[in-house]
Amino acid sequence: MDFRDAPEEAAFRDRLRTWLAGRAGTFPKSGDEYWSRSAQWHRDLYGAGFFGLSWPTKYGGHDLPAVYDVILDEELARAGAPARPSLGYLVEGLGRHGSEEFRQRFLPGMITGDERWCQGFSEPGAGSDLASLTTTATLEGDEWVFHGHKVWTSYSDVADWCLLLARTDATVRRHKGISAFVVNMHQAGIEQRPLQMINGVSNEFGQVLFDGARAPADHLIGEAGEGWALAMTVVGHEREPSTLGFSARYGKLVRAMAAQVEGPPPAELLWAAVETEMLRLHVRRRLSERLDEVVHGPAGSLDKLLMTWTEQSVGHAALAVGGTRDPELLSAYLYSRAQSVMGGTSQIQKNIIATRILGLEA
Repeated sequence: MDFRDAPEEAAFRDRLRTWLAGRAGTFPKSGDEYWSRSAQWHRDLYGAGFFGLSWPTKYGGHDLPAVYDVILDEELARAGAPARPSLGYLVEGLGRHGSEEFRQRFLPGMITGDERWCQGFSEPGAGSDLASLTTTATLEGDEWVFHGHKVWTSYSDVADWCLLLARTDATVRRHKGISAFVVNMHQAGIEQRPLQMINGVSNEFGQVLFDGARAPADHLIGEAGEGWALAMTVVGHEREPSTLGFSARYGKLVRAMAAQVEGPPPAELLWAAVETEMLRLHVRRRLSERLDEVVHGPAGSLDKLLMTWTEQSVGHAALAVGGTRDPELLSAYLYSRAQSVMGGTSQIQKNIIATRILGLEA
């Protein structure tokens, strides 16, 4: 398989490299600074023509093949720039399950960065077992009224809108009673409680409490009880490495650590190098399949496990190379611990592989 750029892809890569070179030295490094400037970075990328590359032009995208997103991810990592804003899961969710009116109203602002979004899925008692969520939505006249508690909600304190899952019917099977909504985050009845991460980042995500927050009746996505299908679209997209944009960053960090080592490299670094190369090739294969319109469904759980193993291998290598002396390497290790939980725990991914791919009985 030939992974070299086609002429038009090479021209795009050169243009992107030139644009990034003009911004070298201005990229935020620390966690809080990175997150506080993420909205402007999103708008800068979009304004220069480097965001929304594979999304439809009628919503503000560029309708390019998915390979351009991979080129973007690779060049951002090479330049030490912040990653591509991770909105693909929201665009996929609304794009597949929302009405055309919804798509016309919300996708353009999402893609340009003029409107910021968060995802209200996980709860203190409903993370990987998302179907056990207890946040409720009750129709009162021409409005939905929400009560509940969400957690691990990235960008919640700066979001304009939330893609929210809530239970609308407690009398049916739990998967069938969940609905999806678009909720305005600038209203009474919403309380923000930021969470500080173990690596010191204080404003990446938080808890959100809904106590009487409201949304118009027509801000229900699809029909009542159809939220589970949207949720599976979203988490399935999150679990595919070809869309996450981090695989190139793992390799870059491994190479940077190798340059610091004097003498024989530690075993952790050698294994991290193997894992990052495996992931790089896997992402390329997934990209090729995506270009051929291959849909994987539950195979995304295999992708997620590979992502987890790779990031945590790189994290262990960072600890072996930098110990507690290098704040950046220590942060990489600490952050990597979350990979086996976020987006569905590794145990959940193994259960999905066992039951839905291998056909084993629970």
